Amino acid sequence: MTKTSSIDTGTEELLAELKEGVLTLTLNRPDRLNAINGPMLKALSEQLQRANRNPEIRAIILTGAGRGFCSGLDLTQQVDQKNKNESDLSNPPQFDLFDLTQSPPLALYRMDKPVICAVNGAAAGYGMDLSLLCHIRIAGEGGKFAFTTVRRNLLPESGATWLLPRLVGQGKAAELLLRGVTLSAEECLEHGLVNKVVPDEALQHTAEQWANEIAAHAPASVQATTRMLRLGQDESFESSADHLMGYLRSLMKMDDFKEGLSAFFERRDPDFKGN
Repeated sequence: MTKTSSIDTGTEELLAELKEGVLTLTLNRPDRLNAINGPMLKALSEQLQRANRNPEIRAIILTGAGRGFCSGLDLTQQVDQKNKNESDLSNPPQFDLFDLTQSPPLALYRMDKPVICAVNGAAAGYGMDLSLLCHIRIAGEGGKFAFTTVRRNLLPESGATWLLPRLVGQGKAAELLLRGVTLSAEECLEHGLVNKVVPDEALQHTAEQWANEIAAHAPASVQATTRMLRLGQDESFESSADHLMGYLRSLMKMDDFKEGLSAFFERRDPDFKGN
């Protein structure tokens, strides 16, 4: 029987489950369309950083509870806290939603473990940026990306102005952000913003299937590949090639390299241990 372990995140607003090397993180404020508040932000950042260090975890799924992935930052909480602090100088801010130093966007960007985003319903603002920072995005048919910051006198503070030009090109990124449009799941697929669109009822199963496929591969190879995909965005080809050769030499010294060769010649599935 497959064992599923629940992980205490310190808040009911973020759920975490570990099953066969796959960690599923679920934003859990369905009544607010999973709008990000302070406790959720802190817990998500901590869980991502711990997962990146935990050898038992080989892949991560990020999704939302209910009918939406994430509607963005909970600005009402931020405004209420700001007003309270201004009226009480003895009460300093407890958590700033706009402090990115240890935030989920940076934690996601630094991840070497692959993260699959299962986009159920709307992803807007901060929530859309979280999705774009994941390595792979699978959307349900009801999924959509809302580029609405210009409609709120805000800007994409958590990464979209950096991410979008790399995903869709400068011109299309400008169009999406400056017009404040909302794209359906199929439109996101056409623009390369998601990898696959599936029926809503098949979304979680598909995300788990892809994550399990990744988790079955050699973990050091997967993590090195993920890291090089990130570093390669800002490197020259020659610099990237040098880095790749360094990682390759290390990978070929591992027992998992021998296991991969043995499995190939013996025509069986490999059993990678991560060493």
